[in-house]
Formats: sequence, structure tokens, C-alpha cells
Amino acid sequence: MANEELRPLDEEQMDTAVDTEYGADQIQVLKGLEAVRKRPGMYIGSTGPKGLHHLVYEIVDNSVDEALAGYCSHIEVEILPGDVITVRDNGRGIPVDINEDEGLPAVTVVLTVLHAGGKFGGSGYKVSGGLHGVGSSVVNALSEWFEIEVSRQGHVYRQRFERGDVVTDLEVVGDTDGTGTFIRFKADPEIFTETTEYEYDVLARRLREQAFLNAGLSITLCDRRDEANVVREEFCYEGGIRSFVEYINESRGLTPVHDEVMHFSTVQGDKSAEVAISYNDGYNEIILSFANDVRTVDGGTHEQGFKTALTRVFNDYGKKFNLLKDGDKKLSGEDVREGLTAVISVKLTEAEFEGQTKGKLGNTEMAGVVSKMLYEKMMTYFEERPAVAKAIFNKALDASRAREAARKARDSARRKSALESNALPGKLADCTDKNPENTEIYIVEGDSAGGSAKEGRDRNIQAILPLWGKMLNVEKARVDKVIGNDKLTPVIMALGTGIGDDFDITKLRYHKVVIMADADVDGAHIRTLLLTFFFRYMRPLIEEGYVYIAQPPLYKISKGKKHVYAFSDEERDREIAELGGSCDIQRYKGLGEMDPQQLWETTMDPNYRTMLRVTMEDAMEADETFSILMGDKVEPRRLFIEKNAKYVENLDI
Repeated sequence: MANEELRPLDEEQMDTAVDTEYGADQIQVLKGLEAVRKRPGMYIGSTGPKGLHHLVYEIVDNSVDEALAGYCSHIEVEILPGDVITVRDNGRGIPVDINEDEGLPAVTVVLTVLHAGGKFGGSGYKVSGGLHGVGSSVVNALSEWFEIEVSRQGHVYRQRFERGDVVTDLEVVGDTDGTGTFIRFKADPEIFTETTEYEYDVLARRLREQAFLNAGLSITLCDRRDEANVVREEFCYEGGIRSFVEYINESRGLTPVHDEVMHFSTVQGDKSAEVAISYNDGYNEIILSFANDVRTVDGGTHEQGFKTALTRVFNDYGKKFNLLKDGDKKLSGEDVREGLTAVISVKLTEAEFEGQTKGKLGNTEMAGVVSKMLYEKMMTYFEERPAVAKAIFNKALDASRAREAARKARDSARRKSALESNALPGKLADCTDKNPENTEIYIVEGDSAGGSAKEGRDRNIQAILPLWGKMLNVEKARVDKVIGNDKLTPVIMALGTGIGDDFDITKLRYHKVVIMADADVDGAHIRTLLLTFFFRYMRPLIEEGYVYIAQPPLYKISKGKKHVYAFSDEERDREIAELGGSCDIQRYKGLGEMDPQQLWETTMDPNYRTMLRVTMEDAMEADETFSILMGDKVEPRRLFIEKNAKYVENLDI
């Protein structure tokens, strides 16, 4: 099973790789695997696409732990025909000697017993992302079949499992001079009933991230499902998280306001922290935090320590060098984070995460580690580079002034009752039912389509808000320009939640917010502008699943007294064939071409319509998408459109 592209460790690394202290004694056992197949969502988040890809992450994370321990330099992941996954590393190899507690080879224990591994306080790993020790055993339990080969102690050992059960005993199948672990598995379709097909881009994004977080570690991804079109990428970044920040800025078309990425790091005993920081000419903050290479999407103590120190640095520096006058207000956290791209990475022995999916770091001491390091080193950096400090500080001052202007605009609007939840826009045709759980609002492009929608709707539960004219692109505007905008104010008034800091999801007047626009370029632009606005200023609407996109038909197909609708060219051809050909075909160029009855029965009737629900499966991905689509740079947008990425799911609602 040798792979010529796999990079062997050099002789010096080999000497340290054969670590006699890492053996069966380090594999500690915590009982219980039975619940995994019954409740897989508890361990991998879901049994949909997200959980499917999580299987790969769990295995790769184990190899990354070997890299963190200093024993692995290369990881190779392949997607084979049939969506079989292989993961190979050149680490030490999982121990194969007998574990005294279980009377089984240690590798068998790791793969069949929940909470068995070298990460529970033994000397196997000082730093590990796989805190709970369930990764390998869970993947084994949720796989139709699972095979492992371990190169260790001069031999190659192999074992096979099916749905978590041992099929073959651990056996020696060859000799080797190297070390490492090779795993091959196929996700179980009995568990992953929605799909067992992996998305290359999703895996590539995660593996690229891991390579950034471990400077010098080489990770390759190869898709061999189509042998005529094999795709292979290698991710290796000597610059580490500095390169990560540069990549984020470049991929989103953001222009830094200073030349170099700031990088600060510290080591305190068994804890380390590093941050990379860049300010750009945009208005949104991008902060990615990690603990032991695990993305902490919900933040945690390390991220809080970063934010607290950053705000202190700006205010203390401003006072010290008279950039903030005595009468000036302090800069807020939002002010100093405007246009910020930052990556925070901490590593510690006893990491405390919330849940197996590890979304939030809970170690309280990491707030102090990050805060102290950032404050001291960034203050020194600013004092040594006053030109850079002034450019960034002035950007924060501009943000503060804009925020103050927005506050005044909000106060003025409130005094006029324009943005109060009980004030409604004049063009809104509201529904009679006042229970938000029952109601929905259609935000419709154009007065003509709005008129048809008003006449064709169910007045009891459906409200209609027509929009007209070009909407503000909030990606290129500060909050002070958003408040009072004549195209956005009616939306804010109708929904009743307020925006930004004042947003209150409990005041939402409709639990379905439906964007209904023409199926053309202009309609797509309107949808994207509205979605950008929701994403930046009303994000919980998307997070809670309240935002939808209506799907009007493209064609009306008639033959005699019978007519049907088609939503695609393929569906059109199929309907024509079923009707026997020679049909009259009407191509709808816009919503305004439909009469009220047609609009109701095709697009608004809850019994027959199809809508798209906008989701936020991956916040970083969504954030990047809006930056690319609505930003100033053309090239990133062109590349995105060529790839035709999708961020919605089909739902019959």
C-alpha cells in the first residue's frame, strides 16, 4: 500500500518518531459505543452533508494531532470512486500492542471503544483537538466498512470492521521501515440517508485551513472519482496564520491599509497563543478563532481576550499619543474591529470545549493569556511603527464618527416613529392574522408584480411589500448610510425587528420573509442586495431560518384547455412530451407578466409552491460569499461565478 508521493520523515525525525513511551499504556478506556449508531447526531452534529464531511475531519484531526506532537509532516486524503475516503499520514502509527484493560490490541480498542485514546492525560499527546477521544470509533461505527493499516515496529498491521464490528483480527501483512497510519472507509448509507457524496470544495476548505494553522505541514487532497478528470491540490504554508490572513484578504478582494500582516505569539508553560492581524479598506470584521486546530465557530475565552485587549490598545494608544482628546468618547469594540481580518490560534493541554463538535472554548485562563500577549506586543508594535498605527487609528475614528451619526439618525427616526415596530410603510399590504408563526411577507420587486401579488394572495396570512428602484449595496456602506435609506427603511419598518445593535428577533412580525424577484439578472441582483442587507444587519433572520426565496415558473405550457407550469428548461421539455407535443409555450420574462391567479397558483399557494430557504451552514463561507459578490474587486467575483457555488437548499413549503 505504499504511496510514492508520501513524503518520508528524514533520519533525525525517524529517530524521534519511534517513541517507546507511546504505547498501549497511553490508551485509556472509557466505556460505551452502543449509542453512536442510535444517536449519531450527538457525535457528529447531523446525518446530513455536514455530518458526512465531519467523518473525514475526525480522522484527519487525529493525523493533525500527530503533527502537533511533532511526529507527522504529511497527510494525504483521497476520495475514491464510490465516495470511499482514504487518509494516510507518516506519524508514529497507532499502537498495536495489547491493552491490559481490554485484552485487545490497542488499535482495536481505539476503533471499537468510545472514549479510548491517548488524549486523556497520558503522555500520548500534550496538545490535541480530538479531546473527547471518540473520533475514530465514531467514524468506524458510522461506516459501512472501515479498514486500517498501521506501519509500526518494522511491520504493517491490518484490520477490517463493518458498522463498528470487528471482521478480521489484527494481522501482520508486510514489513516496512516507515511509520504511519492508513485508513480507508465508506460512510454507511443506512445512517447517511440524505447523501453519501462528498463535496470536494468543502473538504478542500477544511484541509487548507489545517495547513494554515500548522506552518510547514503538507496536506494533499485528491479526488479520483472521475479518473479522466483527477483533481489534486497540495496545501502547505510556511507562513502559517500570516498566510491565512493574506489568503482571506486576497480571496475576498480586500485591500489592506498597511503593508505587512501583524503577527504576535507567546508561550506560557503548556499553553501557546498566536494572532495574525490585518486591517483592510472594508467595513466588516472577519475573526476566525481556533483551539488546538479546531475551529471555534462560537468563539470562547481566547476570542474574548483578543477583543478586550484590542479595544484597550486603541484607547490607551490614542490617549498616550494625544490622538484621543479629553472630551472624546472612547472607541468601542465595533469601532476598532471595522475592516479587521484576524486569525487567533491557541494550543493547550487540557482544552475544554462545549460539545463534541467543539464550537466554543471554555478555558478561562486563555482569556488572560491572549489578552496580555496582544496588549503588550501590539502596543509596542504601534509605538515602533507610528505611521501604521495612525492609519489604522484614523480608520477606527472614522468608524466611531459613522456609528455616532447612525445613532443620531436612529434617534431622529424613532422620534418620527419611522422605525418603531408599530409604524408600517405606506406601500405594505399587511395580512389580518397577527400571529407571526402563521404569517409571511413577500418582498416583491416592482409595483406591477406587487399589484398582482396583492390581488392573488391569501390576505389572512400573506403580506406584500413592493420595492422599486436600485437598492443600497450595504457591503460598500457604513451603518450611518443604511439608517434612513429610502429603499431599506420600508423593509426595516415592515419586519419590526430593528437592525444592527437594536435588532430584536422577538419583534419579528412574520416567520417567513420571502424575496420574490424576476428570474433574470436584475432579479438576481435584487435578491443578492437584500440578502447582503439581511446578512450584515439582520443575521439572526438567516440563522433562524426565516428567509426564503420564491421560485416563480419560467414557462406556461398549454394544450387545449389544459395548462401546466415549468420551472426549468428540462421540466419544460418533459411536460411538452407528456402532453404529446404541439403545445403553446409562454416564457415569463418577469413576475409582472403573470395575472394574480397565475402568481398565486405557481408561486404563493402553500399547497403547491416551491421555495428556497437561505441557510448558514458555514458562517465563514457565507461571509466570504457576500464579500466577493458585493465587494469592489471584479476578479474574485468572476472566479466565484465561474465556480457557480450554491448556498441554498430546495424545500417544498
